[in-house]
Amino acid sequence: MARMKQTGRGASGGGSIRQKTLNRAGKSYTYWEARYTAGYNPNTGRQIQRTITGKTKSEVAQKLRQKLVELDMGTYQEPCLLTVGEWLDIWMAEYNVHLKPRTAESYRCQIENHLRPELGKYKLEDLRPHIVQHFCNGLLRGGLAPKTVKTIHGVLHKALEQAVTLGYIRTNPSTGCILPRVTRRPLAPLDDETIKRFLAAIQGHRFETIYLVDLFTGLRKGEVMGLTWSSVDFHKGTLLIDKQLQRVPGRKGSDRYALTSTKSGKVRKITPAPYVMQLLRRQKSRQAEWRLRAGPAWEDQDLVFTNELGGYLIPETVYKDFKKLVATIGSPKTRIHDLRHSYAVAAIKSGDDIKTVQENLGHASAVFTLDVYGHVTDEMRSESARRMESFIEKLL
Repeated sequence: MARMKQTGRGASGGGSIRQKTLNRAGKSYTYWEARYTAGYNPNTGRQIQRTITGKTKSEVAQKLRQKLVELDMGTYQEPCLLTVGEWLDIWMAEYNVHLKPRTAESYRCQIENHLRPELGKYKLEDLRPHIVQHFCNGLLRGGLAPKTVKTIHGVLHKALEQAVTLGYIRTNPSTGCILPRVTRRPLAPLDDETIKRFLAAIQGHRFETIYLVDLFTGLRKGEVMGLTWSSVDFHKGTLLIDKQLQRVPGRKGSDRYALTSTKSGKVRKITPAPYVMQLLRRQKSRQAEWRLRAGPAWEDQDLVFTNELGGYLIPETVYKDFKKLVATIGSPKTRIHDLRHSYAVAAIKSGDDIKTVQENLGHASAVFTLDVYGHVTDEMRSESARRMESFIEKLL
């Protein structure tokens, strides 16, 4: 049972500070407690009493003064009793219903694997910047890549920012965190000779058309796999990129695939080379033959790239076949995403301006495109200078 010794009282309603001793398992624990009136219950008219505790009298007195100033200034906030773990559960369930399935899955993984184990037990209002910094430093020391640490911090920051918006906490303790520098992975576009070997390797392969369309349009893998005939305009020679095929996590590994919005959530229209439109015409004819053979078993999903029964192709299967093919041409580290980079580099070298390349790729801004492919324009400027130098030498 706790014994109390009152050591001081402020003005009426201004709060009081007491020393308290608590006996547990034969041991005595002493701490300091302050009580103050935070307001009045509108239904009963009774005072709403709040408590502050601390190890020393001066610590509690400082906290009490701060609360009383906030009450006088009208900036007082009721203490939030939620823990970080409880808030993360609420945030995921109520404030992230708009997320794409893969994004929501990624958030849940970061929460369950990192945020909840290390920060979940903290009271939301007790989380401080140095605690978040220590957490991020620990992730890095534990062997996680800087980009992964930044991703985990990003999830925490968004959750806490929502808590600030709702008034649960006054400021976001993750804002001042110093994160490790992320080094961009060097681009590995295919050079002309490698592209020729790749084209020879995929000739006659069941996914040949998919790889060709990807290489000559720069679409993301999910965008190619999610391309629908309703988005193909043969008359105008355009493709409407408004969706992607994405894995939707299910229970106990029962994942499925569905069409979702693009990565940026924006719709774009591109005008690919006539060769690409010819590829799609041939694909349409091939698919018509499959439809006739399948009869009632045909699944009409409007997808451009399907199996012989009209169902969607498994992206992982397309990727695995791709890796086997590039290994045969001596380029085992090439990723299917490098086809997108190869398109971008070829487009820039062919004279396309950055704005056009950005729109075709679906980047958020031309600044981002220039940041990623700026080295290509630098090389082009150097080549231009060399050509001008040769021209000047001929004149002089």
